[in-house]
Order: sequence, then C-alpha cells, then structure tokens
Amino acid sequence: MKTIAPGIQQWSFFSQEKQLVFNGLLLTVNDHCILVDPPPMEAAYRTAIRKGHKVDYILLTNRDHVREAQTCRRDFKAKKDGELLPGGLWVVHLKDMKSPGESALFLDMGKGYLILGDALIGRQADQLNLLPADRFADVNKARESLKRLLKYNFDAVLVGDGTAILAGAKEAVRRAIES
Repeated sequence: MKTIAPGIQQWSFFSQEKQLVFNGLLLTVNDHCILVDPPPMEAAYRTAIRKGHKVDYILLTNRDHVREAQTCRRDFKAKKDGELLPGGLWVVHLKDMKSPGESALFLDMGKGYLILGDALIGRQADQLNLLPADRFADVNKARESLKRLLKYNFDAVLVGDGTAILAGAKEAVRRAIES
C-alpha cells in the first residue's frame, strides 16, 4: 500500500481487460476507517488492514466500481454505505455521466482531496481525461456537470482508474473539462 498523505493510503490492481490501473483507497479520518472503490487487493494488504484498522464503511463512487466491495464488506464486517458520510466526506453528485448515480467525494483535509470514480481518469501522469465521448449520452452535458467540481478547494485528485495527481490537480480538472 502506498501512503498518499496522512490518513490516505492507496492500493492498485492492473486490469488486463481494461488495460488500466484500478485504485482503491483506505481513508482514516477522525474516528472512521473507510474503503473507497476497492479493487482486488493482495493478501498482505488485507492482513495489514485487519491488524491496524476496523473498517467502518465501504463507499462506491459509481455502480461500476463494485469490484471487491462485497468481499471486503464480508471480510472486514463493514457497512456498504451510510446515509451520512463519515469522516467529513462530502458527496458531489454528477449528472449526465456514463453511469447514473456517479458521484465524486471531497475530503476537506489538508490541501483538499477530490476522489473520482469514472468522472475523470488518469491515463498519463499529471493529466486527467474524460472517457471516450461514446460512453456518454451527451458529452457536453457531462462536461457541464463536471464544472461543479471546480467550486471545491482541492489540490489533489485521487482517481479510481489510472494515476493520481497529488499537486496542481484543480488545474488538471479544468483542462480535462475544457479539452
């Protein structure tokens, strides 16, 4: 597991089918331990989590990120979701994305972290991209919806698919929306 910042750890799994890295997050915020979009994880990570944390919740950013959520919920005896998000996480609902119900999570901690599922992906370092236009009913409406993200104060973006941006991410989001 890689430490992104205090209280934020990430593990990754390379999807042969998608030819893309899928990322999961372990957030330790206030008194809560939260898994976000968990992809398959190595046994050593699973053991380390069991020894060091009691997982309270598993949050999914969209319906396509179920991945290992059921296995993790069973193994860690965690809740799949909750009405109130623990640990100061804000849900940002995004309309007109590839999957109905797509959401981003904003963590107002430190320099600010935006957590994305499929809203934007990180195919290259320091660059975010929308999925191909044919994945949306209307890509222009999707871009318009993404503009909501720019209202939040963040410097890092943690993506479900691809490479995270740990500094200067707000500008990368702006460029992705405008491209």
